[in-house]
Formats: sequence, C-alpha cells, structure tokens
Amino acid sequence: MAKARAKGLGLSQRALDIQPFYVMEIGKAAQAIERALQPGDAPLIRLNIGEPDAKAAPAVERAAQLAIARQDTAYTPALGLLALREQLSAWYARRFQLSIDPERIVLTAGASAGLLLTALALFDSGDEVLMPDPCYPCNRQFVRAADARPVLIPTQAQDRFQLSEAQVRAHWGPRTRGVLLASPSNPTGTSIHPDVLAGIDRAVTERGGVMVVDEIYLPLSFDPVYGQSALALGEHVVSVNSFSKYFGMTGWRLGWVVVPASHVAPMERLAQNLFICPSSIAQQAALACFEPESLAEFEQRRERLRQRRDAFIPALQAMGLEVPVVPDGAFYVWADASDWCRRKGLASSWELSLALLNQAHVAVTPGRDFSEHEPGRYIRFSIANDLDELMQAAQRLQHWIQTP
Repeated sequence: MAKARAKGLGLSQRALDIQPFYVMEIGKAAQAIERALQPGDAPLIRLNIGEPDAKAAPAVERAAQLAIARQDTAYTPALGLLALREQLSAWYARRFQLSIDPERIVLTAGASAGLLLTALALFDSGDEVLMPDPCYPCNRQFVRAADARPVLIPTQAQDRFQLSEAQVRAHWGPRTRGVLLASPSNPTGTSIHPDVLAGIDRAVTERGGVMVVDEIYLPLSFDPVYGQSALALGEHVVSVNSFSKYFGMTGWRLGWVVVPASHVAPMERLAQNLFICPSSIAQQAALACFEPESLAEFEQRRERLRQRRDAFIPALQAMGLEVPVVPDGAFYVWADASDWCRRKGLASSWELSLALLNQAHVAVTPGRDFSEHEPGRYIRFSIANDLDELMQAAQRLQHWIQTP
C-alpha cells in the first residue's frame, strides 16, 4: 500500500488489486463495433450480458408510476418495507412450501448489496471462504471487500461444476469460516443436488462454519429436483436473492437476504450505515410482482427460457461446442471451446471471444471471468435473447467456424 501511494496514486491496495470484470470489457468492445456499423449492416448479437430480455411486468411499472405520483419516495426502514417482506414470506410458502418469518428477510439495494452486507456481517479479516471454480467473479470481490480470502476449489463436469461434501471437508483449514455457493450457478446454469447440499451443510455445521447460498436464479429453475431452496435445511442457512432475474427488475436494484433471526439486528445496523435503505420506489413497485397477472407473466418467461435452452444447446453441440452439463436453471450455457480454439489456432477462449466479436459480430463472455483453474477453456453464452436471435447467432457461429 505504501509503495503504491508513494507513486502518487493515492489509492488503497484493495482498489489496485481488484481485477476487471471481463464481461464488461467485452461489452465496451461491442459498443465500439456497434458505433462503427454502417446502415444496412447486420446488427451485433449480444450473448454476453446476464440480463433478461423481458423487463418489469406491466403491473410493476404501474405501481412505480403511482408511487411517484403520490410522492411516496421517502426513506424506508433500513430492512425495507414490512409489506414487501411479508409478500416475500408468502411467496416462499407458495413456491417452496417454506415458512420464512418476514422479520428474517432483509431487503437490500440489489443482490450485490445483499452479498456485501452478508460478507461484512459474517467474515473477518483473514477468514477463508470456500467457493467453487468456476463461479461468479463479483462474489469473490465481496469476500475480499471484507478483508477475507476466497479459496477457489476446482470443480468438474461430473460434479455439475459444484462443490461436493468431500471437497469441503478436504479443503477446510484452521482459518476457514464457511462456504459461498450458488445454485443455480452463474456461469454454468447448474444447481447443487439437494442431497449434496445437505452433505455440504453437515460438513460446515460440524465445524461451526456458515453456509451462504446465492439463490438469485433459483426461481428460474427448470427441474423440480433442483428447484428447491437451501433454506429448507434450516434457519442457520443464509440465502441471497434478487428481483433482477426472475422478476425482470435489473436496473431497479432491489434484492433481499434471508438470515437467521440473530443476524437481523447486526445486518440492520450495517445497512443503516452503508446504504440507508433500498430504493423506496423499487420497493413500492415490487409489491406488484406478487399479483396474479405478474406471477403468470414470470412463469411464461421461465418457460420461454427453457425452450431457448432446448433449442440453442443442440445447435452448439452440432458445431463442435460441447456443453458438458446441460443447465437446469438460469439463462446461461457453459461451453467447452477448446476444440474451436485448436481448430482456429487460438490460445484461449479470451482470444476466441474477441475473434467472434470482431469477425462474427457475436458477443460472448470468456471463461477467464469465472475460472482461475481453467480460464482459457470455456465460454459463457447468455440465452436471455429472443429465440430467433439465438438461432441467428448460431448460424453466424457455424459460418465462422466453417470458414477457413
């Protein structure tokens, strides 16, 4: 730190050490290509950003407009509106047959704020947190923001790119505080089997640790075997969730965390000091997410995502992009690009991503964002686009790989 500041940078070591979010780097390159397109050129197809194509439901938009019209825009309690916490509690009962006390639900400024609050509440300087590799890169940064250390454990396709109980037991050390999992996962779209998750929970609780599960994509599960919340294991589990993906409210920045009752007051104090409260307008609008017409719309969207998965993955596999594990949720496809790199003489999936962007005008995300173990092997596709656009992208990819 002193060395950096001696150079006149004036930055913390934390700021200097943080790595780029490469999906955003690809996004900036894609914007440059779009600016250079001429009238009549085929548009660039973006399969790199994890954002659903469908936005907030009509009832949600109306609720936001009404909140603004009646000037209901003041601060809310730091934990969020009780009415919205009660709606979430009722949703857990209907969707997952779980009884979640609304007092245990902490509304946050997006799941990102929820993960940050969770890390600050649970981890101290020097703690180690076990995580799978690959995983969502920002989750590692939340752990580092608490001055804790993420310990990435390589996973394999046979384990659905998820941690196992045996791995948790083998890698648990004297400084290990807990595990941070994601089910379904970004980038793989794979979930942890309930039996495996129960085994991990046993291993963690036996050691006095904590289990945090990122369940942001859980409502977008396609398989009832996997579409179960880790909260079924007991009140000790911490679950992070969001209105962004299933509910289509990405830019509204609203999420929530379900925590043990003993954790609510400390989380509230952190939230008061760091965020004051989540967006009051977003909270008022989110109440409409649970109206019957909204829930019916969200389920139709989920079914469309499943149809896209079932059409797009066979198209990829037919052209030599292997998908080792078919995703059971979310809207991502984790494809092995090693054969394509070999055929085109490219050193890594990063080079492949740039080539696809510049030559095929298809934006994908390189594996280096998500994996330190095999950063150059995989690429991630987002299938949150319209099915016709996905099929157009598949045609461009096929033409590109077949062109000498």
